Amino acid sequence: MTAAQTLPTGASAQAIQHHYDVGNPFYALWLDSDMTYSSALWLRDDESLESAQRNKQDWHLDRAGIAGLKRLLDVGCGWGGLMRRALERNPDCQCTGLTLSQEQVDFNAARGPAGLQARLESWADHVPDQPYDGIVSIGAFEHFARLNQSVPDKIEGYRQFFRFCHRNLVPGGGLSLQTISYESADRSDFSPFFANEIFPESDLPHLSEIAASCRQLFEVVELRNDRHHYAKTLRLWARNLKQNKERAIALVGESTYLRYEKYLALMVVAFHTGTMNLTRIAFRRLPEASALRLVA
Repeated sequence: MTAAQTLPTGASAQAIQHHYDVGNPFYALWLDSDMTYSSALWLRDDESLESAQRNKQDWHLDRAGIAGLKRLLDVGCGWGGLMRRALERNPDCQCTGLTLSQEQVDFNAARGPAGLQARLESWADHVPDQPYDGIVSIGAFEHFARLNQSVPDKIEGYRQFFRFCHRNLVPGGGLSLQTISYESADRSDFSPFFANEIFPESDLPHLSEIAASCRQLFEVVELRNDRHHYAKTLRLWARNLKQNKERAIALVGESTYLRYEKYLALMVVAFHTGTMNLTRIAFRRLPEASALRLVA
């Protein structure tokens, strides 16, 4: 995907790179050892961030049907932690990840292992040679719409993603999605700081918009509200960043450090108060609509 291209209605490649290409060494200072940049899943209060991130990976992989998968697609694959976990659990699975971050592609190429391929490509441009057995998307859905869109256009953009997944997933295949969503807030409450300095050209979905956009394509089989899990994850990231303040400033400069310190602190408040939610949804692919018509 070239720098001038965009997702159908979402963030441009430049907007994605603004956030995710700050530098791998910087993110390594405050993320877990596997560079997982999304909410963990806490099964015990006393477990480590690494353990909770693995819980999250396993939750999504289980909903995608990892035990029987031969081909897995990770839309918005980040630094590849979920795909590496998939290969630990099923070494015969071929894992393809899509990202618009060159830093993430380079990281995955260097770290491997065999059976993992990260591509600098939008899902909208991805044309596989055969359908996938399972699809996972964690932390990418937030970038599939823009604040200045009408709500109908926003839902249609989401529907394009679900059509893509439906078209490229085997019959009955599993799709597992994780996204930040609006809860008590609305897009009119979207902070200018986030819109301009952290996640430009992005918007959040309401749960109702996700439901409307997947209609007749996927059925929802499981739904979790895990905002407190994200608040805890963010507190640990913020702690790690502050503990590595001097090293972070040496890598990216004081202004970028302060921007991320503010961003993490505000996100903790948003998830703690219920302004935003952390939504995990497991879907199952429905048959083509024509296959459901009854003959009198």
